[in-house]
Amino acid sequence: MTPNPLWQLTLTRLRIFWREPSAIFWTFGFPIALSIALGIAFRNRPPEAVRIGIWSASAAAHSSVEDALRDSPDLRVSTFGSEQEAREALRTSKIDLVVVPGRSVEYVFDPSRPESRLARALADASLRPAAPVRTVDRPVVEPGSRYIDFLIPGLIGMNVMSSGMWGIGYVVVEMRTRKLLKRLIATPMSRAQFLWSFVLMRSAFLFVELPLLLLFGWFAFHVGVAGSLPLLVALALLGALSFSGIGLLVASRAQNTQTVSGLINLVMLPMFIGSGVFFSTARFPDWLQRPLRVLPLTALNDAMRAVMIDGASARSVAPQASLLAAIGIVSFALALRLFRWR
Repeated sequence: MTPNPLWQLTLTRLRIFWREPSAIFWTFGFPIALSIALGIAFRNRPPEAVRIGIWSASAAAHSSVEDALRDSPDLRVSTFGSEQEAREALRTSKIDLVVVPGRSVEYVFDPSRPESRLARALADASLRPAAPVRTVDRPVVEPGSRYIDFLIPGLIGMNVMSSGMWGIGYVVVEMRTRKLLKRLIATPMSRAQFLWSFVLMRSAFLFVELPLLLLFGWFAFHVGVAGSLPLLVALALLGALSFSGIGLLVASRAQNTQTVSGLINLVMLPMFIGSGVFFSTARFPDWLQRPLRVLPLTALNDAMRAVMIDGASARSVAPQASLLAAIGIVSFALALRLFRWR
């Protein structure tokens, strides 16, 4: 009996699929892992207190209004010494509303943010029963307070990570599979020179990728850089060096592209979900905060957001920069020691 071609081709496709670790991972493993991570991040928990700030030039008015606001269990009140400090906290989303007491109570908030509208309603509900006063809304749309301002630095960091892992780790193993590395042994170069060429290549590409991403964010969404542009470039370069080292380490012993694909996915998945690319790491429980802080993508995203949104200085982002540099040095040293040509 002649085998049915359609049946045999279907069986062949199924066998190829089950022999491909990366295909199995993205089909079954990734959705499960993503569901678990998002379930932890957005778990059921009691409502969090709404963050508001208060500032006033009048001490008497400030005291009475602050007492009324602090009596509400739904509000977490912070006091600021100047209007500039309060507006800066609002701009960087550290608070959702600024209350300015005086002859009338002014609510300074971003009406495009649901959190700010909720904060305004809760503050008003707390003040009116205690001391009915006239209120005035001062709507503002502060640069840096939008979700897109949070998202763009995370996407830049994710691009740096993906380029370092796939652009180096996968390429090195593909060269090993095609026997190209074996031929390079006869050339007058050292192992360190060969590996450093990949790191320098990634660094060179960064000076093309980063301006394109920043220009896209500016022209499409008016996402600017509040801090130093050279500092932002330096942080991106440190991130590229760090992930280049990790990519080389992953590729140092892998014998085929299927293996390195699985390793790359294994390394990237925790950072893809838990490093604050699409939502804040603050949504994860307290016991996960310290492990998330040591992930290189978390350090890169936090530092880039601090520079782009807060205008942070080099001293402010020194811990994150030091972590990225240490990871890059250690991973490259290990890759140099473990690397095999065959």
